[in-house]
Amino acid sequence: MMSIQDTLDLICRGTEEVIKLDELKKKLSSGKRLKVKAGFDPTAPDLHIGHTVLINKMRQFQDLGHEVIFLIGDFTGMIGDPSGKSATRKPLTREQVLDNAKTYQQQIYKILDQDKTTIAFNSQWFKDMSAADMIELSAQYNVARMLERDDFNKRYKSGQSIAIHEFMYPLVQGYDSVALEADVELGGTDQKFNLLVGRHLQAQIGQDPQVVITVPLLEGLDGVQKMSKSLGNYIGIDEKPEVMFGKIMSISDELMWRYFDLLSFKSNQALDQLKTEVAAGKNPRDAKFELALEIIARFHNDEAAKNALASFKAQFQKGAIPDDIPTLNLTTESGEMGIAHILKNADLCPSTSEAIRMVKQGAVKLNGEKIEDPKQMFSAGTQGVFQVGKRKFAEITLN
Repeated sequence: MMSIQDTLDLICRGTEEVIKLDELKKKLSSGKRLKVKAGFDPTAPDLHIGHTVLINKMRQFQDLGHEVIFLIGDFTGMIGDPSGKSATRKPLTREQVLDNAKTYQQQIYKILDQDKTTIAFNSQWFKDMSAADMIELSAQYNVARMLERDDFNKRYKSGQSIAIHEFMYPLVQGYDSVALEADVELGGTDQKFNLLVGRHLQAQIGQDPQVVITVPLLEGLDGVQKMSKSLGNYIGIDEKPEVMFGKIMSISDELMWRYFDLLSFKSNQALDQLKTEVAAGKNPRDAKFELALEIIARFHNDEAAKNALASFKAQFQKGAIPDDIPTLNLTTESGEMGIAHILKNADLCPSTSEAIRMVKQGAVKLNGEKIEDPKQMFSAGTQGVFQVGKRKFAEITLN
């Protein structure tokens, strides 16, 4: 059995904020099996590992013996979450929501224990709500408080439209906590306002207000912007093991520890030990191997992870790359640099035109993965082995 302090340390690892920590400690000390809720609006069919930061935290609660509720917002998804949006978000159809929800259910069990996970849909309680019930719910919050929300405040001050139904979203999400009698709710930092509305509504009807725990948005491979498929800086959980391995090995040594904190299930003690070993001289690359093996085993299996490691070593450590390749730091302009300029500035190509030609010929690779777009841009923070042909290599970090 873990002590209460060790439990708190584990739960708080990688979190942005806990509201309120003393309440969480009291709930944990009570010995009660807590109801831990996290809501997901199925707005896209596929998940990348940035989405799994929240699910990992759910798994930690699950391993500690608490009840985890994976709430699918099939009702809220049709409203459209305004969080972080500068314009009214286009709501999804019910068919889109349900199709995406099926995919979510398949993917989350790569992390959560299926036998210990409760799946809930918030249409279960909202489908029976009358118009009068919704008006009564809307009376629990005022417009002034709603306009304190950052994105609403910015839109209001700039004269941009705010639709009335957008005000309903935080109330509807907050009511989910009332319906489930949640003890703890997890969410991204962008969801803080909505989670606090849940606390408010619970207090209004006499429930013990939920503890709110926010987790940060995971930076992508560039270490700068949040992980996003549209930005191309993501690791998809359904990508091939070899592709996942190469992407993980491309992250900077500093970002590696961020990924360990948010994605690894290693204990705090094991992570502290690993950091100590690296500080004492252990190659950070070997620590990154451990991260890649753990993540790939989670979304594929142990054998796939080991094969990906063997493939990476065969390509990069058994003569494919010389031991004495140059290590360079290149300074970007406005936070990014195109592949042609990277190759020219690293003396891997004599000119940008030659670099473009080599990319078009399929002779340029980053960490063993072929670069196909001669106009591809790379953000500051990108780190990896750039290769031109069979003999030209450089380990490059973009600053």
